[in-house]
Amino acid sequence: MSEPATDAARVPAVTLSTSSVYPGSCADAFEAAARLGYDGVEVMVWTDPVSRDPVALRRLASHYGVPVRSIHAPTLLLTQRVWGRDPWEKLTRSVELAQELDAGTVVAHPPFRWQRDYAAGFVEGVREIAATSGTTLAVENMFPWRAGGSEILAYAPGWDVVGEDYDQVTLDVSHASTSGRDSRELARRLAGRLRHVHLTDGTGSAKDEHLVPGRGTQPVQGLLEDLAAGGFAGDVVVEINTRRSRAPGERERDLRESLEFTRRHLGQA
Repeated sequence: MSEPATDAARVPAVTLSTSSVYPGSCADAFEAAARLGYDGVEVMVWTDPVSRDPVALRRLASHYGVPVRSIHAPTLLLTQRVWGRDPWEKLTRSVELAQELDAGTVVAHPPFRWQRDYAAGFVEGVREIAATSGTTLAVENMFPWRAGGSEILAYAPGWDVVGEDYDQVTLDVSHASTSGRDSRELARRLAGRLRHVHLTDGTGSAKDEHLVPGRGTQPVQGLLEDLAAGGFAGDVVVEINTRRSRAPGERERDLRESLEFTRRHLGQA
């Protein structure tokens, strides 16, 4: 089994999102991360009860020798009932889970437009939680929803994090692609506010593709080279869609290719 790299040896760390093995389990993600040589795991808090259980996650981290480095809060449309319906409780519990696991970062999506009270205080609320907890709470860039040729404004304050007053931001390359943006340019514009990256790819489709890095049209190679040259100290998290993997070993090949691509263009190969 490959030994995970240490932060001292490799900055930034290259980690694996548990969503990259869906519909596999959290345990499957830890096993794959350890075997392939990822530096850690980002846990997507989901319907899988293990994803919400600090004791179970600590056991997995200890067993496989792979730390939990970040938590993705259950702020997706499909996780609206995970940890109740109160969005602030979701963020608070995500931060508490991160602290129990010594994970330094929590990723959150911006509010949905129908969450009016939550959206009204979101920017300041996120800033306050981050300040009081000492945890990086990085709001993720999203994209406009499209239906019948029209854009639907689904998020508030908005899907584009660049113009919002967030101190800490997650850049998702697939979301950039879906919104018609250049992820490399987004990273440059975010500058010091960029704390976390979801590394994937896309072709500009209205679908949120989450392709293996290098298989789409986003300037992923240049983005990684810029991060390395600029001394980026956050995590680069491989977050790809392997749900359609059918042939034996196809998912593992995609996870391995993603890791090798990321390491190579960060200058870690």
